[in-house]
Amino acid sequence: MYVRLVDIRPIDWQNRAHFFALCAQLMRRILTDFARSRHYQKRGGAAAHVPFDEALLVSSQPHADLVALDDALKRLARIDSRKSRVVELRFFGGLGVKETAEVLKVSNETVMRDWKLAKVWLLRDLGGSKHHGA
Repeated sequence: MYVRLVDIRPIDWQNRAHFFALCAQLMRRILTDFARSRHYQKRGGAAAHVPFDEALLVSSQPHADLVALDDALKRLARIDSRKSRVVELRFFGGLGVKETAEVLKVSNETVMRDWKLAKVWLLRDLGGSKHHGA
């Protein structure tokens, strides 16, 4: 990721939060580009199901779920860009609530509310609601 970060045009870093926000965006692109380049089928196929959860395990195996998540985040961004950014910063960037709030210039409570609503929206969009009859 560092190579991609320094390989782009010179950046006028505003603060630490700005750096981490850009890192989260790059991590999202790197992971989804890698998953797509490996010709993984969208929405699973033969790939193992990975639950969308705060307690993430780092794996060397890219999952088709990353591609599906990226596509879903793009759809969410068209509806509510801040919620999409919250997920990007927390999921791909590994930022906590406080750091995410600092990057987005909102309160910790707003981040938590956006995080909860975005997770519900994404689970529904990714097909999780089909199993619950909703």
